Amino acid sequence: MLRLQDNLGRTFPYLRLSITDLCNFRCNYCLPDGCEEHHHKQSLTVDEIRRLISAFARLGVEKVRITGGEPTLRHEFNDIVSTIKQIPGIQTVAMTTNGYRMDERIESWLKAGVDAINVSIDSLDARGFQTITGHDRLQEVLNGIKRGFQLGMPGFKVNAVLMRGHNADQLPDFLNWIKDQPITLRFIELMQTGDNQDFFNQQHLAGNTVREQLLNSGWVRVVRHKSAGPAQEYYHPDYRGRIGLITPYSPDFCDDCNRLRVSSLGKLQLCLFGDQGYDLRDLLQSDQQQPELINRIRNFIQLKQDKHFLEDGFTGGTATLAQIGG
Repeated sequence: MLRLQDNLGRTFPYLRLSITDLCNFRCNYCLPDGCEEHHHKQSLTVDEIRRLISAFARLGVEKVRITGGEPTLRHEFNDIVSTIKQIPGIQTVAMTTNGYRMDERIESWLKAGVDAINVSIDSLDARGFQTITGHDRLQEVLNGIKRGFQLGMPGFKVNAVLMRGHNADQLPDFLNWIKDQPITLRFIELMQTGDNQDFFNQQHLAGNTVREQLLNSGWVRVVRHKSAGPAQEYYHPDYRGRIGLITPYSPDFCDDCNRLRVSSLGKLQLCLFGDQGYDLRDLLQSDQQQPELINRIRNFIQLKQDKHFLEDGFTGGTATLAQIGG
């Protein structure tokens, strides 16, 4: 099997695939005015996705995370999951969702082949959740997690973006929530994008502040699996759940990068904050184009840089995280 490897020797078993840039939430750190511009109807077709993932699987990708926007807004979502699941070499199909109607639909997701679910819950307070997301749907999301456990899900990952004025004081509530549940709660450091500079300046909270609180309370860092995401995970013997920290402003954050991204329009994004995407869509029109597609991907990987330059205020072409799914 061919293996994707860049000039720094980093390998890439993990692909994040956006299947739409449309989102129906209005999170204040991402789309405070709602999704005004999107290319939902021009998104990759199911056949194009099959060809894309088949090529990446031949290059050593084992894990695919389906993202958006909100990926479940695609009416073919379950078809996309089952298609990817059947591709030889793909071991894990994960998804990231805002939890919209999750309580009603999670059973169909699991039947389609979803292996792992990340869901965003930025506050466990209903009023705080509504303030952040623009929707009074916290209980709906929590019910979705409960339903998932009833259906046999071994655990969930829950994403919460750290913000000074919204949830920075809610760590005790989150810890109490995961004490008896197999939930990995991932605190994500707020990232600056092209459209949120003022909000970032007001709300950014360094993830190291949470790390210090955890270490002082007996939490211990876990060794990361080769196909894991960017979170540094911590466990505590008194808790069933775990804590993950995603701290993109840490100086060594990019050293062990193992993931690539493809946009809903078929552009390979070498970094979340890359200046441009590299088009693959013209080579997704027939199965006979696989050799050329594989060669193009391998050539583009050599353009991947050693870091993202976020600490210098560079946000590349990422205006909002909904463009490429974070």
